[in-house]
Amino acid sequence: MNTADYPGLRLQRDGATAVITLSNPPAHTWTPESLAALIQLVHDMAADRSVRALVLTGEGEKFFSAGADLKQFAPRDNGADKAAAATMAARFGQAFEALAEFPGVTLAAINGYAMGGGLECALACDFRIAEAHAVMALPEASVGLLPCAGGTQWLAWLVGESWAKRMILLGERLDAETAHRIGLVDAVVPRGQGLSTALQWAQRVLRQSPAAVRSCKRLVQAARTLPPRHALAAEREAFVALFDGADRAEGVNAFLQKRTPVWSDT
Repeated sequence: MNTADYPGLRLQRDGATAVITLSNPPAHTWTPESLAALIQLVHDMAADRSVRALVLTGEGEKFFSAGADLKQFAPRDNGADKAAAATMAARFGQAFEALAEFPGVTLAAINGYAMGGGLECALACDFRIAEAHAVMALPEASVGLLPCAGGTQWLAWLVGESWAKRMILLGERLDAETAHRIGLVDAVVPRGQGLSTALQWAQRVLRQSPAAVRSCKRLVQAARTLPPRHALAAEREAFVALFDGADRAEGVNAFLQKRTPVWSDT
């Protein structure tokens, strides 16, 4: 498996972390091919139980990703633009939903502009670390469109309806500090330190039981759509289910013996 398998993306391994670099210069816009590549890459990494975390970042220092190339949505005489838009919308949704459903931990190292589908990619991740010069926006309404890859849903979930409306309805751009203040990003770091910080956070995942992380992430994200009476029951069921695996015994024994646990991911 090599980078040629994933057009528009570069894949590197750093121990249990897979680093995905968005690479479609100059602004790392998404294409049907790179979105399909992201779907395949996430599925491949999910199938590899040794991969505990994914880190996404943009190539260079200016762009994380500027989203979709608007040339793809330019009017055409033959009416094919609507069909192309439907294909792109479906591909965006499939790609970022696959990313959101990755069973391990996902982190976006936002190293510059994250616009439109670029920000939606980061929203699909568990954590967002922004470099100090980063700028984030969902500007689709300014060209007569709307965020169709989770933006209207995940942004409102993270920052609340008011700030989501400011960004989407008013086209407001956020700097890194404002994004941190409202909860859009989890940390702000100096220019050039986004990836290294994300890798440090990914290392912290290794202290946790892989089986427990999968269950916890699934339950936390279920709270977006399920009423508490359903999610709370599922929480108790998942707690009991962990007793069938080796990680629970190892974790408890390691704690009692004051040693670092050795996870078997079962």
